[in-house]
Amino acid sequence: MADQTTLYSGNPITASGSSTPVAVPLGSTVAVTINATTVSGTTPSATFEVQWSHDGVNWASADGTADSFAAITAAKSVARSFTVKGTLLRLVWTVSGTTPSFTTTAYLSGVRVLST
Repeated sequence: MADQTTLYSGNPITASGSSTPVAVPLGSTVAVTINATTVSGTTPSATFEVQWSHDGVNWASADGTADSFAAITAAKSVARSFTVKGTLLRLVWTVSGTTPSFTTTAYLSGVRVLST
């Protein structure tokens, strides 16, 4: 059975940023779940995307919106599955609005993480 790995859990997200990279098996399928339990601010919006790397230095997004989530503007849980496109995966987010804040936890599942 595959493990569930926390990609992000901690302080509320108030600015754009990224998770710690994790190593995953190339060519496998992973699921990413984002739980935004509290959202506040004026017109808050957070867009999450999975990025891929083979060296941990150069990161790339998939073409188009293939590995992106729709913007989160209210408390909710979203999940998507992705085909692994690099040996390293990270979650990046872009935040906008006036004093936005997102209490969020993000998980990776579907594969055994090779390293964090």
